[in-house]
Amino acid sequence: MTRRPPALSTDAPPEEPARRMGRIKPALLLHEDHDLCPGCGEPLAMRILLEVIEELGQSQNAIGVVGIGCYTAFTSTMDVDLVQALHGRAPSVATGAKRMRPESLIFTLQGDGDMVSEGLQEVIHTAARGEAVTCVLLNNGVFGETGGHMTATTVLGQRTKNSLDGRDAAYHGHPILIGDLLAQLGGTGYAARGSVHDAAGVVKTKNLVRRAFESQLQGRGFSFVEILTMCPTGWFVPTADGPGYLDRVLGAVHATGELRNGDRLTTTAELVASALPETGEETPR
Repeated sequence: MTRRPPALSTDAPPEEPARRMGRIKPALLLHEDHDLCPGCGEPLAMRILLEVIEELGQSQNAIGVVGIGCYTAFTSTMDVDLVQALHGRAPSVATGAKRMRPESLIFTLQGDGDMVSEGLQEVIHTAARGEAVTCVLLNNGVFGETGGHMTATTVLGQRTKNSLDGRDAAYHGHPILIGDLLAQLGGTGYAARGSVHDAAGVVKTKNLVRRAFESQLQGRGFSFVEILTMCPTGWFVPTADGPGYLDRVLGAVHATGELRNGDRLTTTAELVASALPETGEETPR
């Protein structure tokens, strides 16, 4: 039996002074100041990307193509070569960058409004052609930058600025599960969906991003990572409730996990089913 280490006593101050156990700020993050709303999950996603780029030794080899959204503000804080694209057009710009610089690690940074509402055709055709780029989607289910109205990924029942009573399938249509669309295309080598709603989610998402970048570097075609992020302002919820809302509302529909890795395909429906307790068994607490 493995014994756990004894709990630290809090009856008195520690005998040894506190010390930093590791670097807090990623080397590729110029500074940690930003003007995004309190509780936004996009800074977490940004740190993940920069940490993985550095850990893979691609700091001098990476080129990012950034779409239009709240995350566009990060172009002034990322110490990575960047190209600004028009709304929804980042995958096409990334295609051009990769064909001119095939040795580079090329990635896009887009929101659900930019990628799925404005530029759905761009990312689908990029994946179908098997372009060796990695498209990263920050999905919070709203157009955050323009006030929090509904996007193509907004889930049924979700309240947004123009669906105050919740998204209705009969009136607004169903949410697009972009990961499933891209995973089934022949040019896709890797596709996954992660979340930053808690520490475990951050760790898992970082592993997914690393696998997507590695897939590109190995020449396995198109790769895609969707990262569910918090937007309490656009959701009309208190800041502290953002992580729970993300997990409970968006996470229940846009389930996290690998959707494609080589020839192995997994649908979002299968990810949802695998997360449910088996019939007849008590749900673990």
